[in-house]
Amino acid sequence: MADGRELIYFDDTEPYVSGGASRVVPDTRDLPSVTHGSIMRFDVLTGEWVTIAAHRMDRTFLPPAEHCPLDPSRPGKEPTEVPASDYDVVVFENRFPSFAQEIDGEIAPEVDGNPLWPQRPAVGRCEVVLFTSDHNSSFAALPVERVRTVIEAWADRTAALSAIPGVDEVFPFENRGKEIGVTLEHPHGQIYAYPFVTPRTAQLLARSAEHRQRTGRDLLGDVLDSERKAGTRIVLEGEHFTAFVPAAARWPVEAHLVPHRAVPDFAALDGAERDELAVMYRDLLQRFSRYFGELPPYIAGWHQAPVHTGRDLTRLHLRLFSLRRAPGKLKYLAGSESGAGAWINDAAPERIAERLRDVGTP
Repeated sequence: MADGRELIYFDDTEPYVSGGASRVVPDTRDLPSVTHGSIMRFDVLTGEWVTIAAHRMDRTFLPPAEHCPLDPSRPGKEPTEVPASDYDVVVFENRFPSFAQEIDGEIAPEVDGNPLWPQRPAVGRCEVVLFTSDHNSSFAALPVERVRTVIEAWADRTAALSAIPGVDEVFPFENRGKEIGVTLEHPHGQIYAYPFVTPRTAQLLARSAEHRQRTGRDLLGDVLDSERKAGTRIVLEGEHFTAFVPAAARWPVEAHLVPHRAVPDFAALDGAERDELAVMYRDLLQRFSRYFGELPPYIAGWHQAPVHTGRDLTRLHLRLFSLRRAPGKLKYLAGSESGAGAWINDAAPERIAERLRDVGTP
């Protein structure tokens, strides 16, 4: 790109798949160099790293559709982040990253010189994944073949980002809807390569290690087996994956999609698993849409095993949930959830699973 960021095309249409044509065209924009000084500060009260990325305050916020920076660059319109006039799937480095390979300025090892508050540069990488060139589409509306291409992109980038020195966890995700806080409405997701193991993953590893020591078994494997045996919260079941509403669901509408085989990440999935995942994930998103009568605001987080530690204690799995508890009504995280971290769900998981099963046929 014009400012030195990397951009990668993932094609599933001809003549690009066979190499008969190329998407590669120059980025003609006059862009300043990307500068940022993200830092991480250690919260001694929780044992967690907090990232401070003040430069993100200036990022693009909900521009009109005709000025969307994620659309292709087409004749007669201003150039965008994608120089090509069309594309299938694109991945590029975020222009306003929370984590990056080069951090501007010197970062003192401690805040105020006090060892109580260690700090360090937020060295990692943040990438944007564009699912389609169609500004008005959505992930749920993609053909299965395109979903499969996105899965290939996730697998490719997981392997590449995991190889970067200092990266400890790779997390692909999609935020959808203004209620979530998205700043661009074009169908897209992100991939964060963290320089630490995230709090949720660290907690899962600790619980899994305790379960392994006590029982000799895999925690997520036992959860999956128990959900399949109970059956009351199963939404979809295939040869390689099962989708279910967890017994202790936190969100009014929440589903997990878990592989039957203990694969650590996207890169470890075989061809048959990727094929089935493309079908089942799209199906699950479409059920969320039919549940509400429209595609709701949601977060889809693909949790993968950390790069360097605990890879035998967890496995790839999806947590998909909506902030909407009913059509037109949001689930607000108020005092108990945001203040005390004590979740209260307004809906019975068994009832939600039944409803998601019932809306399976359009």
